[in-house]
Amino acid sequence: MAIEIYTDGGCRPNPGPGGWGVVILGLGEAPVELSGSEEEATNNRMELRAAIEALRSLDCPSEIDLHTDSQYVRQGITSWMEGWKRRGWRTAAGDPVQNQDLWQELEAKLERHQVAWHWVRGHAGNRWNERADELASAAIPRVTGLVDDRGAVHIVLAVAYSGKMNRGAWAATLRFEDREKAFSGVVDGATANQMHILGAALALEAMKRPVRAHLYTASDYLKDGATSWLGGWRSRGWTTREGKPVSNREAWQRLERQIDRHGLTWHVEKTDDAFDEMNEVKNAAREALGVPVKTKRSKKKG
Repeated sequence: MAIEIYTDGGCRPNPGPGGWGVVILGLGEAPVELSGSEEEATNNRMELRAAIEALRSLDCPSEIDLHTDSQYVRQGITSWMEGWKRRGWRTAAGDPVQNQDLWQELEAKLERHQVAWHWVRGHAGNRWNERADELASAAIPRVTGLVDDRGAVHIVLAVAYSGKMNRGAWAATLRFEDREKAFSGVVDGATANQMHILGAALALEAMKRPVRAHLYTASDYLKDGATSWLGGWRSRGWTTREGKPVSNREAWQRLERQIDRHGLTWHVEKTDDAFDEMNEVKNAAREALGVPVKTKRSKKKG
């Protein structure tokens, strides 16, 4: 019976701190879970690292069904690698193969095993793919505070929402070098998720010209939608993979126009471990909404 392996990897941001996760089935009654991290990586390097570490962990040569949601990894192994090797680790265009060190390390690990490679769609409800994703995400080293990029605009965004009032508020601080501006606003009838999308769009609309910017948010939904889902929604006529209309379409389209204007890097900062600027902006959103301000002690920047 073949061992089943599910792997995943990612960075936040990309490139940036990365994590990888592995679930191995068939070594015993309970799944075996592995994870790890690197301070500087890319999504592709973490996907490769997950596969390498999964194979490294096996004591004996094995028959394996390996499931990955990375077409880069699956096609690299099954379609591209032989051509790269014939050309001296060059692409068809003559460029050096990216991540050659990891491809060669993975190739060496494959010599011990018989591996069948399977692609699985990410974030589509596959239990073990979702678990590998959770392990990878949890392993990513946290970077709190504004990143060191003085040539960029830093946008710290937060929202507040009241179902009782059927109203939401957003606030943002825009910092460029030693200059800082604060913005906030209230939106009637918006849901909590809509407030995150609209808050980002409104903050970006406040900039009169295209810029390179880092946007800090507490919302995985906002970050994942902006970086991973928008392209697919647009190509399918604003429907999900299941053919259903995309929720909050108008808000996403408003944000999309701003994403197309600017060069954005997204950062997720959880509210229970936020840095000072994030907590200050969160309180500004609550003030705009007219609800009590929280006084929880926060971490220092950096």
